Amino acid sequence: MSDSSNNPPGQNTQWGGRFSEATDAFVQVFTASVDFDQKMAEQDINGSIAHASMLAEVGVLTGEEKTAIIEGLEAIRQEIRNGEFPWSVALEDVHMNIEARLTQRIGVTGKKLHTGRSRNDQVATDIRLYLRDAIDGILAQLTRLQAGLVELAQREADTIMPGFTHLQTAQPVTFGHHMLAWNEMLQRDYERLVDCRKRVNRMPLGSAALAGTTYPIDRSITARLLGFDSLCENSLDGVSDRDFAIEFCAAAALCMTHLSRFSEELVLWASAQFDFVDLPDRFCTGSSIMPQKKNPDVPELVRGKTGRVNGHLISLLTLMKGQCLAYNKDNQEDKEPLFDTVETLFNCLRAYADMMPALEVKADRMREAARRGFSTATDLADYLVKKGVPFRDSHEVVGKAVAFGLQQGRDLAELSLAELQQFSAQIGDDVFLVLTLEGSVNARDHRGGTAPGQVRAAAQRARDLLSARS
Repeated sequence: MSDSSNNPPGQNTQWGGRFSEATDAFVQVFTASVDFDQKMAEQDINGSIAHASMLAEVGVLTGEEKTAIIEGLEAIRQEIRNGEFPWSVALEDVHMNIEARLTQRIGVTGKKLHTGRSRNDQVATDIRLYLRDAIDGILAQLTRLQAGLVELAQREADTIMPGFTHLQTAQPVTFGHHMLAWNEMLQRDYERLVDCRKRVNRMPLGSAALAGTTYPIDRSITARLLGFDSLCENSLDGVSDRDFAIEFCAAAALCMTHLSRFSEELVLWASAQFDFVDLPDRFCTGSSIMPQKKNPDVPELVRGKTGRVNGHLISLLTLMKGQCLAYNKDNQEDKEPLFDTVETLFNCLRAYADMMPALEVKADRMREAARRGFSTATDLADYLVKKGVPFRDSHEVVGKAVAFGLQQGRDLAELSLAELQQFSAQIGDDVFLVLTLEGSVNARDHRGGTAPGQVRAAAQRARDLLSARS
């Protein structure tokens, strides 16, 4: 470490030359970020190794100095992985902790690592490296969940359930069709994250504090070593931009909103009132007082954690809205919301990817619910239109038939031909072909429709899309 004889006792030796008194003990803790930004230690070391390699290639470091720095950083990486690294709040953050430890290990050469860079561009680079890795992990979990949904859709392509609007029985659909609706939402989430990753994968390193550096750096070398697609083209923007993190949190909030909608349906479907599905026991808990209870804790928690992620998005938007260029200490507050968003989304996707393939579908209960709700009323209206009855007239006819069925306690398919014909002479004995649940779903035989054959074809297209990712 550097000689601290000219620094006030207790002052940070990495930057304390300007100051005449030590940082207040409370302020030292208050301003430190090492407790949470040590999560980026791997990325920080990777960035430092690439930076040292570039400095050697342009002649700022010697080959021997580069080797010493890289070997020292790899040793520090192992210390961190083994839980042996001496983290210090006095050194503020992950960057200064690692640099100070490097100087302890290899001497004065360690002090040369920071040549041509600042903590401002260093942390901006670390966050992008961290988020790039995180997005890759999240995309893998999304793919797992989508594969499970597609498999479930294929398996339940013929299973009839009531489709709802306003949570009222509307028309019969197939359970497979419903699962593919969820898959469509997740597919858009996947595409958004892939697109977001492109903007994450731009390198700010070389921006230094805000204006660039006077050293003869070659940023393209560092970018290549770190796997960045391109460079941040403006040094002011490079150190102060966090819109890539905001964009990720917006995509994460949308994905969590989709998962929350899934959760709401699963909670309803697993209730005694619906009894459409049975969640695997390992994803549920019981009650401490009511022995009959089986609580859908995983869907409920996912539904609840959506508010947490939405809050992080608002936090980051608010954090950035009042900042002038370039870097400000406010930006230290970007990491905890971002880190928690990553962890929350990853874990929710993992839970769903594990749970959905083991879902038990109660086909008989679903069919009975669809049969009870006059779900083929629209099919009767369409039938009359095809017989030449104007749609508004057919709508009125069917409304009267439904009212009659409610009085009798019978569904439309359970009424006799004579009973139906009292509402329209256009009704013939072929009407029962459209009043059955199977007839209703089979009639929607077009791309995007709920007919079992279309569901299987859509599931195959989805499977092919998933296979193309590997």
